[in-house]
Amino acid sequence: MDRNTITGLVLIFAIFVGYIYFTQPSEEELLRRQHVADSISMVRASQARRDSLLRERQLKQPEQQATQPGGAAALDSAQQAALASRLGYFAGAATGDDKGFILENEKIKLFLTSKGGKIVNVELKDYQTYDSLPLFLYNNDDTQFGYTFFSANRSINTSDLYFTPHYADRRFDGKDSLFVAGDDSLTFAMRLHPDGTPGSYIEYVYTLYGDKYMMGYKLNIVGMNNVIDPETAYFDLNWKADLRRQEASLDNERNESTIYYKYVQDDVDYLSERKDVKEKLSSQVKWVSFKSRFFLSTIIADQAFRNAEIETFTDLQKTDKHYLRTMQALIAIPYNNTQNQSFGAKFYFGPNKYRTLKKFDLQLERQVPLGWGFFLLAWINIYAVIPVFDWLGGYGWSYGIVILILTVLLKLVLSPIAYKTYKSSARMRVLKPEVEEINKKYPKTEDALKKQQETMALYKKVGVNPMAGCLPMLLQFPILIAMFRFFPSSIELRQESFLWAHDLSSYDSILDLPFTIPFYGDHVSLFTLLMTISTIIYTKVNNEMMGSANAQMPGMKIMLYIMPVMFLGIFNNYASGLSYYYLLANLITFAQIFIIRRSIDEDKIRAKIMAAKKKTVKKSKFQHRLEEMAKQRGYDPKTGKRK
Repeated sequence: MDRNTITGLVLIFAIFVGYIYFTQPSEEELLRRQHVADSISMVRASQARRDSLLRERQLKQPEQQATQPGGAAALDSAQQAALASRLGYFAGAATGDDKGFILENEKIKLFLTSKGGKIVNVELKDYQTYDSLPLFLYNNDDTQFGYTFFSANRSINTSDLYFTPHYADRRFDGKDSLFVAGDDSLTFAMRLHPDGTPGSYIEYVYTLYGDKYMMGYKLNIVGMNNVIDPETAYFDLNWKADLRRQEASLDNERNESTIYYKYVQDDVDYLSERKDVKEKLSSQVKWVSFKSRFFLSTIIADQAFRNAEIETFTDLQKTDKHYLRTMQALIAIPYNNTQNQSFGAKFYFGPNKYRTLKKFDLQLERQVPLGWGFFLLAWINIYAVIPVFDWLGGYGWSYGIVILILTVLLKLVLSPIAYKTYKSSARMRVLKPEVEEINKKYPKTEDALKKQQETMALYKKVGVNPMAGCLPMLLQFPILIAMFRFFPSSIELRQESFLWAHDLSSYDSILDLPFTIPFYGDHVSLFTLLMTISTIIYTKVNNEMMGSANAQMPGMKIMLYIMPVMFLGIFNNYASGLSYYYLLANLITFAQIFIIRRSIDEDKIRAKIMAAKKKTVKKSKFQHRLEEMAKQRGYDPKTGKRK
């Protein structure tokens, strides 16, 4: 590893650390956000109280009365008139019984309510939260799913109206809980009927398959052309959910949770994961996805949504320890005011797993952060790491053993590069006395050009390329970064234990601190600590291998020891599987250095170099260019002094 390699690595590291540091919100910004959130909360609370008082005066709590026998009939004439004035054709659907229904297969359990006819929660049956609770994607109380449209010049929101169940599958007539398994499927519908228009309804049709996370969904609008205002060109679907915390580190999970989306004619994109963001998608949209670290809630159009507005934010007023982040999408559904109309779509509720998502051929797998911004990183993960990882995982071994074998295989593949790097370092080390003699010969700053020329002439004469060790390092660097992307995003490691680590997808805490150390955290990760120690040892060994190259840069040498300490703070909150991998990589590198050092005879290398040194070698083009540059700047190429 020479000066250019070290400089490049330090610059990349500095950019990485600088990005993390400067994108973190300041304490003043956090306080300002808290103040704004408090103000908004007070305004909303005040508005809610006024709305509640007004509703009590107008309707005398019709929803509570609707749960009594008689439903709408229990309302007096004034209340019925108020509902008719506000909702028109849909006044009768404003009251009813809020009844729950369950649709279940081998993978997921869906909870629906008659109020709004919507899915209010989803349980993933094969997964649990970090604290061993059932894994629910939503918070029932804060879930919204409904369409807004105009009817008789009134704005109607289906979320506030009561639907009735329609059992398209007669096997389940009258049942509140429906289950399907294997290759079987079931269809269940919820219908909203307007007043005085027999045979007209808005229908949500849910189709659940026995062993799939993907389910069918269809919006049917039947006989509503005289109910819905004729100028209506689209329905607004308002989908909002408070995502639930699933992992041990709330901060890490929030930093990996956001909204992904795909235009019909464009690639996948997403909102910032570290900011509260709102964005308008002005052209046709194929799908919109609410993504947490390892799980997705996605709505996918069979054709296309007309456009959408999406927003993600953290509500600082929510104190529930399981609250993660709020996602909201306002999606335009095309409507052409015909007698009967259907809009087909699908829902995906399930893991953010590459193999599972890839088979749908919808680019949903782009939500797994595999380094898509740089094609080489994604290719390494897709065509090398994931196939080997899945193959090894298929044997049922502990994932700690899988990572060990994967690391060994990668190191074996890279061993020719490691050999070439070490051999180049050995040559540079053999030349160290000659290089030091040149440095002593030209101690003055003004002799730097002459010193560089003579050093390059020496390298040329003995056939040593000082850049020979740089290319192998550059070839290994994308693999290191690819691993940095792969392990934290691998759901296979989630809640998989190994040695003292209870979850390889999260940090491995062996000691919880009673305080928080800035840039470090409130716990001690043992894998990260061991990785740091091994990296410091590797740095020392590498410095000894580099010999004269690092001797010319004492400041850089110190920086190389500071970097592992900085990594200690960065990796302390990362996936322990990643720290474990880097620890293994360092240990295997030590073994490689020992084996290669035993196989390379430095005395023979020195003899060859000394023999080559006696030969007369023509000046290289690079030397000619250096001499020409010296002449142009007024230096004598032979003496190195100004003419």
